[in-house]
Amino acid sequence: MFEIGDFVVKANSGICKIEDIGHLDISSANKDRLYFYLNPIGEANSRLYVPVDKADAGLRKVVTEKEAWEIIEKIPEVEEAWISDDKQREQTYKEAIQSCDPQKLISIIKNMYHRKERRTAQGKKNTSVDEHFFKLAENNLYTELAFAIGREKDEMKKIIAEKMENK
Repeated sequence: MFEIGDFVVKANSGICKIEDIGHLDISSANKDRLYFYLNPIGEANSRLYVPVDKADAGLRKVVTEKEAWEIIEKIPEVEEAWISDDKQREQTYKEAIQSCDPQKLISIIKNMYHRKERRTAQGKKNTSVDEHFFKLAENNLYTELAFAIGREKDEMKKIIAEKMENK
């Protein structure tokens, strides 16, 4: 269970701090239902509400510093998520982003990185779908790992790029 003060990852919102747990003061809200009040880091005036009874499906704790370094060290071993069918690839990208699973994010980042290299060699641009999900996956992964080990996101991008090159 999560507690006030915990840092969690929420799909599409990134890292959030649990500021409080309570009932929503909204007329249409179930007065018996408890919610986590989340504050996305870097967005002081923003607040999200997640039902406590649904939190396991939508939240997870931010990785620890030790876990972050373990994830980084295992990057060369993570298999690239190669999918040739465009629709199936897009669905896989969406599922990986929603899962907030660092291994899945690394897998699709590797796929998109190598796909971009191949397309560039053929004189083609990357698709807008690939670019969109590549940016999302990179942002989610780099932000969490940088937060966990106390580094800047740009520095994390360099560390991960080096690991991806060390196949």
